[in-house]
Amino acid sequence: MTVTPLGIPRRLLEFTLDGKPVRATEGSTILDACRTAGKDIPTLCHGDTRIPEALETPETPKGTCRLCVVEVAGASTLVAACSREARPGMEVRTDTDRARHSRKVVLELLASGVDLSTTPRIAGWIEEYGAEPDRFGPDAARLDEGPRVDNDLYVRDHDKCVLCYRCVDACGGRGRHTFATSVVGRGFAARVAVEQDAPLPESACVYCGNCVEVCPTGALSFRSEFDMRAAGTWDESAQTGTTTTCAYCGVGCRLTLHVQDNEIVKVTSPPDDPVTHGNLCIKGRFGYQHGQNRD
Repeated sequence: MTVTPLGIPRRLLEFTLDGKPVRATEGSTILDACRTAGKDIPTLCHGDTRIPEALETPETPKGTCRLCVVEVAGASTLVAACSREARPGMEVRTDTDRARHSRKVVLELLASGVDLSTTPRIAGWIEEYGAEPDRFGPDAARLDEGPRVDNDLYVRDHDKCVLCYRCVDACGGRGRHTFATSVVGRGFAARVAVEQDAPLPESACVYCGNCVEVCPTGALSFRSEFDMRAAGTWDESAQTGTTTTCAYCGVGCRLTLHVQDNEIVKVTSPPDDPVTHGNLCIKGRFGYQHGQNRD
């Protein structure tokens, strides 16, 4: 008989969310409680680590994008819902004029300086909050570097990066422990880069692709997706996903094969899988060609 430890039980706390009493697990954030209550709070930088050892010590949210700001009674400023812990008796309002105006301005600033064309849901948020990124004019600061295509597996496009640090965490101490990437530069020149800003094949990168998995904007993308987008053939609505088990070793990692026109176009892993937690190695994520070799 296998006994599964349940961990330390956590109490429930009660607070007010948009005028209604809600309950949340002790230690959860306002954003967690909002999602449990069905509130759609926009966010780009929020994402949990997927390494089992790191899950034992909760990750400190970066709170960099500031899209999830809400009003808390008694607080002089808006607070980031992803990093503020829920407290008993707290009064939270998510849809006030002040919060909506802040999200609108943040969306305008992001969209005026970053290419968000491949960011899921961003067009809907811009419309919902009435954001007008073009009001800053054509001289808004951009990197304008263009994509870096220096290997056959994935592409880096700094023009789409919002510096959320999720890829750095996935590569570093809360992920692969490769530490191939970090944030370099300051101000508008800041970007995520490998050591000496070298080409990827000359770096410590092990091509696990876990950074691509967590990127929220498409600044990191599979080479297959990049090439198909450039050719105008990428169509997510026509893709199907099939979850299977990786055949390379005996670990039993689960893969989701994304197929379009009877061809595998990319491979991901279910984030809730007890074996991988969304992580894969280079073979599991990129070594799928043998499964569709027509020769």
